[in-house]
Order: sequence, then structure tokens, then C-alpha cells
Amino acid sequence: MISITPAAVNEMKRLLAGQEHSDWGLRVGVKGGGCSGLSYTMQFEEKPREHDRVFEVDGVKTFCDPKSYLYLNGLTLDFTNELIGGGFKFINPNATRTCSCGSSFSA
Repeated sequence: MISITPAAVNEMKRLLAGQEHSDWGLRVGVKGGGCSGLSYTMQFEEKPREHDRVFEVDGVKTFCDPKSYLYLNGLTLDFTNELIGGGFKFINPNATRTCSCGSSFSA
């Protein structure tokens, strides 16, 4: 399961507000690279792909492909407004090591 905090849901709604396709969802995933071996990815998409896991919180959808889900199962997606280091935060219980900026990890 991928959890999304109320702060992350509110930010996703804010980013999608006024868009032509306000029913889009946020795709989260991983790709090779970064300081620690794997990097998080995020992008808005119109609909899920075949075999995606789909999670919905307060009307906001999140999509994750099966391969990425192996690394992201149990993830909490949060958002902070901090002046330094603010933005979306990946709280991943599967990460055994993370880089200092929090955008890459090892599992």
C-alpha cells in the first residue's frame, strides 16, 4: 500500500486545480540512478497503465507500476512547506540507505 498524507493530498489538488484534466493522478516510481542507487520519480498522468496499482485518497489518485511497487510498498508520500528542503517527501520503510537530499535510496 502507498499512503498519502493530508498535506500531500492538498498539494496534489492545488497542482491539479485549473488544469484541463483535473481527474489525473500522480504516478510514483523508481528508476536506477542517484547517489544511493535508485531514484524516486513523480509525474502527473491522465490514467493508470495496465497492471498499475491504484491508490485513492480524498479523490486524489496515485499510480504505481508493479516493478516500482516492489520498492515502494509501505511508502508514505508527504509534503512540507519548509523554506529549505520543502516539497514532496518519500518516507520509505524499504530504504536501507538514503542520500542526504532524500531523492535516492538503496533497498
